[in-house]
Amino acid sequence: MTEQLFVEHSLRRNEGAFRVRVLDDALATGNPPVAAIYGEPVDDCLVRIHSRCVYSEILGSVDCDCHDQVQQAKELITAEGSGVIIYLDQEGRGSGLLAKARGYVYSQLNQADTFTSYRALHLPDDSRDYAAAADLLESLGLSRVKLLTNNPEKVKALESRGIIVKREPSIVPVSDAARAYLEAKREHGHLIPSLTDS
Repeated sequence: MTEQLFVEHSLRRNEGAFRVRVLDDALATGNPPVAAIYGEPVDDCLVRIHSRCVYSEILGSVDCDCHDQVQQAKELITAEGSGVIIYLDQEGRGSGLLAKARGYVYSQLNQADTFTSYRALHLPDDSRDYAAAADLLESLGLSRVKLLTNNPEKVKALESRGIIVKREPSIVPVSDAARAYLEAKREHGHLIPSLTDS
């Protein structure tokens, strides 16, 4: 890893304070990557790499499970006593909020999932990059993590940087509205149990 600069401060919460580390990443587009650090993380601590989702996190959308996944991560990390949530400004699987909005329009007009919508709009299925997440973990001295994810690409990205990863599934209650979205993600390689079995 090249030398990285960051700004770090405490953040008070009712559930216990986080330390917030903001990476000074000149190559980042949008907002810089952020690590929310709980306790004193050591190797094998719980980690969640989370991409921004304005619709669920701010507006309360039930079309996806993004809000519930980050809430679950906060609860599990707090219960374990330490861990890290890395928050990346990679809305719409890295294509941005405007592309995501266009994808929503296409999906609603054509009863299509987001992958079909993105392809119709000539967008990549997923253009997220996790190098900054690895940078933040390395800046914390972490070389082994329990990664709370259903996305094998996150595992591969960290492993390609020499970080040893044990994947922990992120399973949260699913709204009826989110079922089709999660089924589409499962069909595109995410490690999500079938939602049609229940």
